[in-house]
Amino acid sequence: MAYEVERIPFHLHWRESSAFKETYAGAMDSIVVEGQHLKPKGSTSKTVLIFMHPTGTMNLLPMPNGLAAAGIPCLTCGSRYPHNDSALIMEKVLLDLGHYIRYAKEKLGYEKVVLAGWSGGGSLSMFYQSQAEKPTITKTPAGDPVDIAGAGLIPADAVLQLAAHVSRAITLTEWLDPSIRNELDPSDREPELDLYNPDNPNQPPYTDAYVQRYRAAQIARSGRIDAWVHGKLEQMKREGRENEELSFVVHGTMADPRWLDLSIDPNERKGPNWCFMGEPKIVNMMPAGLARYCSLRSWLSQWSYRESRADGPKCAGDISVPVLVIENGADDGCTPSHAARIFAGVRHDDKELHLVKGATHYYIGQPDKMAEAMSIVAGWLKKKKLLD
Repeated sequence: MAYEVERIPFHLHWRESSAFKETYAGAMDSIVVEGQHLKPKGSTSKTVLIFMHPTGTMNLLPMPNGLAAAGIPCLTCGSRYPHNDSALIMEKVLLDLGHYIRYAKEKLGYEKVVLAGWSGGGSLSMFYQSQAEKPTITKTPAGDPVDIAGAGLIPADAVLQLAAHVSRAITLTEWLDPSIRNELDPSDREPELDLYNPDNPNQPPYTDAYVQRYRAAQIARSGRIDAWVHGKLEQMKREGRENEELSFVVHGTMADPRWLDLSIDPNERKGPNWCFMGEPKIVNMMPAGLARYCSLRSWLSQWSYRESRADGPKCAGDISVPVLVIENGADDGCTPSHAARIFAGVRHDDKELHLVKGATHYYIGQPDKMAEAMSIVAGWLKKKKLLD
């Protein structure tokens, strides 16, 4: 049965004190977020799926709209940082998600809430649920106060991981170009670590030793940025400028050997020299690349390999609710090891992992693959008595 879907825009507003303003619009200490309630007309479901990404909006994505048309209510939720993650603090996105869940239960009357962690929303949902069940955080990685422990976050009743990646920080690190030696001059490169240099003696298929060396160099570059960021924050604090910020550019953020060597983390993706944003060599330096523009605090919270807490597999170990993981077989963004790591991170046995063969990251032009994924979700929710 296909339902007519009522699309109801809404916004939430609350006061939240901060020593400095980090979003462009709105008054100081005033937070406004916007979402859409995809409400199937005639549905009596007391369960709602909440789709949220740290920075993207999911209002028009195929999955939530398809599920709503199948009779499953959905909220598509934007954070306080819509379409701009340059100053994003993951801990504060948890507060935003907490307000949406409270709204769904206390204002909309839903009895059950399921976190639908699609793509970058995967690690966000795991991070949220882990802190809702076992709240501990009182400061951001930069040391700024953020009272997650005292926020009264309402735990969800289940978590979905849909074509999800392990975390923004780990994903960025695995895509980071380690050949860049000078952050202020990306043309200064180590030739043997430059995947896109035809004179690099290391060419695909890569040896295991080269991949290990490459991965270590990626983590080392992330660590060098960490050290520089901490140094700047400490300098500002010494100078009495602890509430000031500094923005910077991170060059080279799409240089994963996976995109050139299909034997690494293999699946049915399109082919070599391709990722979900196009030709990886071009994406590596394009303005819209991942983490291209950052603030000091945002780097530590969402992009730092060592500092970011939004680690999906690690957070998964702290949650007790049922978990469903769906892997897309031709995903050119979240390759198989992402789903495997997330699934392994869940320590209890109330979990399932399903593969949708041939499905790409967005299901573009694949209505049959999306229908298969939706069927898995609906069947699992019914089995867990979260749908009538």
